[in-house]
This record gives sequence, structure tokens and C-alpha cells, in this order.
Amino acid sequence: MKRRELLQCGVALGLGPAMARAGAASPALRVGLTAVILADQAAFLARWSDYLAKHASLTVNFVARESYQAILDMMFTDQLDAAWICGYPYVKHQSQLRLLAVPTFHGAPRYQSYLIRSKGSSILGWKDLRGQVLAYSDPLSNSGWLVAQMQLRRAGLSPRDLSRSFFAHGHRNVAEAVATGLAQAGCIDGYVWETMLGQGMPSIAKTEVVWKSTEFGFPPIVARAGDHNEALSALGAALIQMPDDPMGRDLLKALNLSGFTTATPALFDSIRELANAVHGNKA
Repeated sequence: MKRRELLQCGVALGLGPAMARAGAASPALRVGLTAVILADQAAFLARWSDYLAKHASLTVNFVARESYQAILDMMFTDQLDAAWICGYPYVKHQSQLRLLAVPTFHGAPRYQSYLIRSKGSSILGWKDLRGQVLAYSDPLSNSGWLVAQMQLRRAGLSPRDLSRSFFAHGHRNVAEAVATGLAQAGCIDGYVWETMLGQGMPSIAKTEVVWKSTEFGFPPIVARAGDHNEALSALGAALIQMPDDPMGRDLLKALNLSGFTTATPALFDSIRELANAVHGNKA
């Protein structure tokens, strides 16, 4: 059976940590995840841990939580060493965080936000959401919340013009809400939607894309700005080298990613500008 495990901005199922199988003498890192889907993700994380143990001599404990805020709280109270977060919380807390690596999708460290509807719906764009139910992903999601705030504004709508809106707490959950009729439309990470479509997931088959945003910097893996643990540098290097190794390429295929790369904060300038425009002040 074809399987791909996906980790991305805003998909959170509250799954427990997957422990690495490296030797006890290896430096231990606690890596937070919020965007984890698919049934065998624990097996995938175990394989990823094995890879990092082999190629970087690292012991990695993956820790999953249900929201970006929960992961940030753990980061800033020294309960995590690194985390895979969204670009929006990164720009909000940029002075406290540093980039370790950024995934690449179709060869570039960028992705888009999609507005989706159930198949056969009359919704053609943002202006058609008046009186409709809209599903968001996470309040700290760029593609699943921030982008939508600006697009609603540009369509001449306010949140009060919707019949209702709610946070589904995960992009997969957004797709399922739209597919089952809990929402007439949803804001979803385009990378997540495309990957779920490639996997033939039933909820995606019942939805379709009606709008795509411009491109934004892909959700990054970050560490605290003041933490210069050498193991963190080894983690970043091991991620970037994954395409050079058969096991690494297999893991990337499971993630539906091209690889990982280095990046500067400028990659996220468009998210920062969007946040400033939505909030009327600095992100």
C-alpha cells in the first residue's frame, strides 16, 4: 500500500513523542512538532530518528502538541530544543528564534495558502463567503488564518459577515470539515492539500481549490536564538544533507519534500508584511 507521512503548518492530532533509537551517549535533542498526520506517523518518526542517529550521532525525542502556542510555550521554557513551526509564529517571535533549516517543496522553500470548498459548491471566491461557515486551521497559522484575514478584508467582508467560523486545529481537519459539510469553505496549507490529494485521502477527494495565494516562506525548523548547542548545528546539517543519502531520500519522499535548505529571515518578509497589515502594527 502506498504510504506517505506528512508533517506541516497547523496539522495537529496530539500524538505522543516518538523516541529515537540512538545510543545513550549521543547528544539528546527534544524536537517539537505540531503538524503531524497519517496513521503510521509514529513509525515514520522512529525511522527519522534512526536516520539522525546514524548520520549525525544524535538522539532525538520528537514531541507533538496540538497547537503552535503550546510548542512555543515549551520552547521558551526550555522544554524543547528545536521545533517545526509556521512562518507566522516565527516572524512574531523572530528576535527569540533562529533558523536551523527550511524544507523545500518542488525545489523551493515556499508554499501557498488555498481556499477550498466542497465539490459542487457555488462558492467561487472570498466574496462568496458572506453568510457561509469558514474553517480556519490554527490562530498562529499563516496559510490557515492570517492569509484569510487579509483576503476577507479585500473582499469587503468582516468576520461578522460570515455565518460562523471556527478553528479546526489542523489542516487535515479543515479538509475534513469542508468534506463533511461542517464548513462550506476552509483555509488550508496548499502543500498539505496537494500531498493529501496525492495520497488519495477521501476528505480531499470531496473538496476542490477555488483560490491560491502568492508564495510564502515554508514553515521552518527553529531553535532559540541564544542556544548554540553544537547538536543543533549537527541537526540542521543532517537535514540539509538528506537528499545525498538513499535513506534520506526515502524519508523526504514520505514527507513529499524536495529537501531542506538554509535560509535568512528575509524569506519570511511577505508573512511579516501581511501580519503588519492585518494587525496594523509590528508582528
